[in-house]
Parts: sequence; structure tokens; C-alpha cells
Amino acid sequence: MEKRPHFEDIASYSEFSRYYWYRAELTALCKRLGIRHTGTKAELNGYIEAYFNGRLIRPQKESRKRGTREISLDCPLLACNFAFNAAFRAYFSEVTGVRNFKFNADMAAAWRKVKRTRDSSFTVRDLLALYYRESDYAKYDNKACEWNRFLKDFCADPQSRIYKHRLKAAAALWAIVKNPRCRRSTAPRFWSRTARGLKYINSK
Repeated sequence: MEKRPHFEDIASYSEFSRYYWYRAELTALCKRLGIRHTGTKAELNGYIEAYFNGRLIRPQKESRKRGTREISLDCPLLACNFAFNAAFRAYFSEVTGVRNFKFNADMAAAWRKVKRTRDSSFTVRDLLALYYRESDYAKYDNKACEWNRFLKDFCADPQSRIYKHRLKAAAALWAIVKNPRCRRSTAPRFWSRTARGLKYINSK
């Protein structure tokens, strides 16, 4: 496996994205660079990509929230202090006629994008369009969920106990199995094919 260089020696985001980075490492990098360091792993990668492109996304300053403005379809999310809370759930329930309304993953992805880009034009109506699958403003990236599920299965497999550093071993194996030509499996035959490629994990 190619050795990961120091961050200072990486010249572009394209090169940076070739290597696996833990979320804690991304957070530490963002703090060191003086850019925003909160959010999901995908958001942290986005801040670093912006950094390589010459755009610094600074940390948000904490401020007291004003009271929630009266909600309307044409109200920008940033102007009405939007949140995935009971008040907005009740509003969407009334608008859609769905008694037990639940925000979907694309709506959550859109809200993260609005906050990240400070998009003051994105309204409650636009968010509703995502609920009805009438907009592609933002799509939920399920890669993080796939990794978390894979890591859970990996650690639950008795054969993973041969590795002293199971998290590193899982990351190395994930780099192999995320290839669409590989079958994502922890079957014994699969383990036997890949175990040799992971031996270096135990030596570190």
C-alpha cells in the first residue's frame, strides 16, 4: 500500500483524496489550517477541497439565536432559524398532510449545504421539493453509513482479532472492497485472499 505523505507535501486535493483520512485527522487538519472544523466527514473534506482551491471557509462565529420567525413556504431557511425540531416538523406535517412527518436524508443534506454555502435563497418551499423528490439540490451521501456498517461487521467477525490494530486493518481492507469489482464480504475465502495484503498492519 502506498505510504501516505505528510499533509504539507501534498500539492492538490486530487492527491489528498487518494489517501484515507480518519475524521479526527480531518478535524485536526482543519483546525490547523484555520478553517471550519465542524460537521460530517464529507463536509470536512469539502472544507479542505476549498482550501486547496484557494477558498478559505472560516469557522462560524457563535451568536445568540433570534426567536424563530413565522414559518412560510417562501421564507429562507437561514432567515427563519430552521432546525429539525418539533416546530418545523409540525409545520411540514400540516403542509403535507402527513401526520407523523419525518425529514428525509436529502433534506438533511440540503440543510448542511445551505449552512456551508450560506445560501440565503434556499427556502422552505425548496426543502419541501426535496421531500417530494422534485429537486436534486443535494443528495445524501451514504458512503459514511456504508463504512460504519462495514467497520461494525469487521470488528464483530472473530477472524478480525488476528490484527493488533483492527481499525487500521479495517481501513486498509475497506480500500480494497470498496472497489466495485470486489464483493463486499467477510467470508473465509475472501479473508484468505486478502490476509496477506494486510500483514503489514500487525508489524506497525
